[in-house]
Amino acid sequence: MEDRFETFAHTVAQLNRAIQKIKSSEMQEIGLKGTHTMCLYYLGKHPDGLTGAELSSLCHEDKAAISRSIAELEALLLIRSAGGSGKREYRAKLLLTEKGKATACYINEKISEFLAIGGAGLTEEERERFYSCLRLIAGNLKHYLDSEETTNSENGGIYVCKNSN
Repeated sequence: MEDRFETFAHTVAQLNRAIQKIKSSEMQEIGLKGTHTMCLYYLGKHPDGLTGAELSSLCHEDKAAISRSIAELEALLLIRSAGGSGKREYRAKLLLTEKGKATACYINEKISEFLAIGGAGLTEEERERFYSCLRLIAGNLKHYLDSEETTNSENGGIYVCKNSN
């Protein structure tokens, strides 16, 4: 079991590092930061716009980090508030500008390129099975963490080892 844990932990960490490095280097080429990638990606997928809170949830980032990214993307004229006042309004939807749409298109092309590179050698059936397994593992671990938080709060945060004698 230890080998399986090491393989799992190492591989997930290696994938995360690769994704972060790709986002940073690709965004740097066009004068953006890696943190902007997911904001532009999700705004591109939602042409009717998203609020900062919705972006935060979709990007799995805290609201402060998303707020900074929004301010930077607005300053670069890549996004705008749907309110039309020229200022960001509280809870207003954010939309891509024409420049932002072009940038989101570039990001999508790069994503397709990197997914093709990462998935080279997989059949479509293997790819579908891989993502199905990955979603199952993530869901199982989320469920475990959610139940563990409840258990830990009930026993004062003290973990009791189930394998101790």
